Amino acid sequence: MPHNGQEAALLRRELEMLMSERQAILRVVGAATALIASLDSKRLPVGAVEAADMVATSINYLSEETLQDALAAV
Repeated sequence: MPHNGQEAALLRRELEMLMSERQAILRVVGAATALIASLDSKRLPVGAVEAADMVATSINYLSEETLQDALAAV
């Protein structure tokens, strides 16, 4: 049975690491969302508009719950 305890501890550490990474990613997504929302596309160079559009499109694929979590993280 000690083997199961070791596996459980390993899984717990892995889950904690994944949750920590998720929080970091949510902060990045939330900050990117806030940045995109504050941009004036008429005043940006074309390359910046294209990059912002790519980020915005990616953000739009997130579920509503995940996007709310991201915005709450920043």
